[in-house]
Amino acid sequence: MLVLGIDPGTATTGYGLVEENDGDFHLVRCGVVSTPAGMPLEKRLLLLYDELSRIVANYHPEEMAVEEVFFGKNVTTAIAVSHGRGIALLVAAQNGIPVFSYKPAEIKQSVAGYGNADKHQMQTMIKMLLSLEQVPKPDDAADAVAVAICHIQQNRYRSLVEER
Repeated sequence: MLVLGIDPGTATTGYGLVEENDGDFHLVRCGVVSTPAGMPLEKRLLLLYDELSRIVANYHPEEMAVEEVFFGKNVTTAIAVSHGRGIALLVAAQNGIPVFSYKPAEIKQSVAGYGNADKHQMQTMIKMLLSLEQVPKPDDAADAVAVAICHIQQNRYRSLVEER
């Protein structure tokens, strides 16, 4: 199964394509879509839409996993993340890709085994699970890879529960 993980944002959206085959993870591709700070919001969203659409057209992921918006102290950041998340959901809907959403703590729990794992712990686990020499860069790309891994791990768990 090929999963497209998304770490949404308006300025920067991370993406990670992770394939699972017989229990092994393989990083197909990861990166970020960045939009210029001075660009009007509608143009930034169009750029994000175009780039995510291109990624989906090129790789044909079977499922998409998207990080949920975390409303912390900064509402402005949460709104910007919501814009990017909406574009990712739109691209998935237009391409008939099932979407699964995960809270940050769920992602950390699934990848590192601890819901309050720090960035270093997460990156170490990503590197280990994917047998990589280096952690994916930038951080937004690594975060998107973690979202994809989380979804694959959750699928495994759901399959085990259904078997019982």
